[in-house]
Amino acid sequence: MPGFELFSDKERQEVNEVLDSGVLMRYGFDGIRNGHWKALALEKTLAERMEVRYAQVVSSGTAALTIALASAGIGAGDEVIMPNFTFVASFESILALGAVPILVDIDDTLTLDPQAVQKAITKRTKAIMPVHMCGSMADLKALKSICQNHGLLLLEDACQAIGGTFEGKPLGSYGDMGCFSFDYVKTVTCGEGGAIITNNEEYYTNADHYSDHGHDHVGKDRGAEGHPFLGYNFRISELHAAVGLAQIRRLDDFLAIQKKNYLILRETLENIPEITFRRVPQGGEESYAFLSFFLPSAKITKEVHAVLGENGIDGCFYWFDNNWHYYRKWEHFLHKTSLGKLPKEVFEQLPNYSKSDFSQSDGWISRNISCLIKLGWSESEVRHRALKMAEIIGDLLKRNQ
Repeated sequence: MPGFELFSDKERQEVNEVLDSGVLMRYGFDGIRNGHWKALALEKTLAERMEVRYAQVVSSGTAALTIALASAGIGAGDEVIMPNFTFVASFESILALGAVPILVDIDDTLTLDPQAVQKAITKRTKAIMPVHMCGSMADLKALKSICQNHGLLLLEDACQAIGGTFEGKPLGSYGDMGCFSFDYVKTVTCGEGGAIITNNEEYYTNADHYSDHGHDHVGKDRGAEGHPFLGYNFRISELHAAVGLAQIRRLDDFLAIQKKNYLILRETLENIPEITFRRVPQGGEESYAFLSFFLPSAKITKEVHAVLGENGIDGCFYWFDNNWHYYRKWEHFLHKTSLGKLPKEVFEQLPNYSKSDFSQSDGWISRNISCLIKLGWSESEVRHRALKMAEIIGDLLKRNQ
């Protein structure tokens, strides 16, 4: 990842067809668009690739999560359980509906710990949102069982893991709904975009209407369409959808490149006995978008991360000190800093996370480094990178003995 590394004439052709028609909006203008419906084509292709009945493409991954929750009727005061390691969009989507994000610990999968989830369920809990961070999945079998036992929605935030699978199913298709991001740095990019996938017709219909101001999309006259419930504008443009259409058709090629480069790095680092790798749940195959590993201590991990950067090994992330992906630096969220007044339910129900004990998560994240797997590397480049990383890590481990 990301897909922009391999832009080609295929993306240019799809975009040029939109520009030639002059219709940049996904709805209406039937007579002048020359039969080009890029958003619809992307939805059809995505649904087929993800082996689901329905797909709805929208303006961003954040929008996709918001729409998915709204489509299942989640709103003010409802609690949604999510991990404390994710991008801020996960809790933003919940807050946007007046619902309450309930943060819980991760485990060695770098995703939701099912035991922590079980303990966090209350009478207000309506959904569990596992986030498949850095290309690999949560323990979906255990989480699905919890959801079934408690009558909860299982919403997969697969924004960073398109192409991964669990028990033979594409990530995003295992739960009740799944969401993807197609932003500029994802394996499949639209520049800006996202999608919801589901096999539930009601959720799909709600998502279709909610993402377009509540339009029911019945008939040929947009101005005469009904509005069965309130909605908002989360539409994707035809230009963005055109890029995504070309990219989703290339997903399997991208995944093959990611896996090849990932394995070169991993096979080299596996020779260092002090390194362990994130656990992939039994039955899962990651998308190989990142290589995530653990070192013996937080001190060594932080030092290794710094020296890798000093030696030009870019794209390696130490999430423990990251501003956007780990709860420790979410000051605006922890202190409820908002331009407008937060809903009463959020203000009163949101736990005081500044006093929460997330030592379990800290123990994993403080010893973790995640390395982005690029599509544009040549084989010689990735092999050189692997050897350089192994040399740096090996030297620092010896010094710290």
